[in-house]
Amino acid sequence: MIAQLKIGSDTLKRFQSLIALLILCTILSFMTDKFFTADNGLNVLRQIAVNICIATGMTLIVLTAGIDLSVGSVLALCGAVTVGLLRNGVEIPAGDLFVGFTLLGAILGGLLCGWLLGWFNGFAITKFNVPPFVATLAMLTIARGFTMLYTKGHPISNLGKEFAFIGSGSFLGIPVPVWIAAIVVLLAVFITQKTKMGRYIYAIGGNEQAAKLSGININRVKITVYSFAGALAALGGIIVTARLDSAQPNAGMSYELDAIAAVVIGGTSLSGGKGSVWGTVMGAVIIGVLNNGLVLLNVSPFWQQVVKGGVILLAVIIDKAGERRD
Repeated sequence: MIAQLKIGSDTLKRFQSLIALLILCTILSFMTDKFFTADNGLNVLRQIAVNICIATGMTLIVLTAGIDLSVGSVLALCGAVTVGLLRNGVEIPAGDLFVGFTLLGAILGGLLCGWLLGWFNGFAITKFNVPPFVATLAMLTIARGFTMLYTKGHPISNLGKEFAFIGSGSFLGIPVPVWIAAIVVLLAVFITQKTKMGRYIYAIGGNEQAAKLSGININRVKITVYSFAGALAALGGIIVTARLDSAQPNAGMSYELDAIAAVVIGGTSLSGGKGSVWGTVMGAVIIGVLNNGLVLLNVSPFWQQVVKGGVILLAVIIDKAGERRD
């Protein structure tokens, strides 16, 4: 009997995100007839694509028992850098040179910027023993300041149809951002489930001291994870900028909240070592559906923040309760 109850409890825990999503969709379908429509479904998919990219990187960090509060600011800075390279290139006065960028070159430049910012987070955390919360909080401010300096506080607009296609185009009837998010998820799943790096990530989050004694290079793994997360935040910034056809200096505000919410709701433990990318995808869908439903119901944006904060708190309480039972 006890064994059967434990099996039932484990099964419920495994599918709790899916059950929560089904309940949420059922409630919203009764409260508004605009929810279950094809257009709204595509709109939700387009909106959650960015959060999936960011939250996937956040998942890898949380699995190592870390956190990254800078993803929203990194998103804004890298989006601005990408369109700045695309529109204005780089001038080198000393050599009287001008370097222009193609669309692909500008995108790679933006991703490299995100990778470097993430690398700096990982370097500060591993080499100077700065707590992840403090290091990434500092980067949140630094990156936002650099965004304001780079854009001079003004949007960079009129970016062209090719660039806009990344954020607002469709392929085979599915929004391009959804395709991009799907590739990111599959890559992250492959890393976590099929590579040594994935095993190292789980080992560090489960017991860092034991992982160190087993010969794992803790610092290298953490720096790689934070760098990867920075690149994914940059990718999210490129998508957002393309969708808006404008690099906004204040883009990405509170995006770290949605990313952390997706990770926690998806079942990844904030203590590290437990969780999955697929769970985070489900968490991002729940957050996206919740945001969409609140908008359709004309709920005040201020109350939306209250609701999301409450959902995060509830998810953490459930996570901690599960850890005590284990």
